[in-house]
Amino acid sequence: MKKSGFYRGCGKRVFDVSAAYILLLFLYIPMAIIGLLVTLTSRGGAIFRQKRVGKDGRVFILYKFRTMRKGAPELSHAEFKNASEYVTPLGRFLRRTSLDELPQLFNVLNGDMSLVGARPLILSETKMHDERREKGIYLDRPGITGLAQSEGRDLLSDSEKLALEVRYHAEIGFLEDVRIIARTLGLDKGRKM
Repeated sequence: MKKSGFYRGCGKRVFDVSAAYILLLFLYIPMAIIGLLVTLTSRGGAIFRQKRVGKDGRVFILYKFRTMRKGAPELSHAEFKNASEYVTPLGRFLRRTSLDELPQLFNVLNGDMSLVGARPLILSETKMHDERREKGIYLDRPGITGLAQSEGRDLLSDSEKLALEVRYHAEIGFLEDVRIIARTLGLDKGRKM
């Protein structure tokens, strides 16, 4: 059953902005260090920018710490034949720890993303865009993390991810978001959503 009310309306946005400001306050120095390390260990800037699809199907620019060598093709992770040949040594660590996602806190402040929601897709993933549109996923802001990330991430098929995104869309609520964040951070390992 689809929930409605204050949290879905504006409470989620208040939570997102408040939490993003607090996180940036604590993570500003570590993020500056990561940015410096990215630029010192490989050619190119620290921040990778990519067009993604967000709320209402609107295209926005997503920010990440750059984890790939300059000149790597812009493909979804699944489309790469051998992504490891493009990923930098520091990039492997940033991806494994998800620290590459930290600049998306600025996407949250900009209103393009939420802390929790379906991960935003690149433009070329047309089949998934059609399915998300049909299931109402684009009525919500995409997230830095989501139910699919907390339940298996890249180990899940596209159809399994979509089913979890549909479930999250129907159950959006403060407690659900807190549980997903806790599972993403490894603070709630034993409990399945």
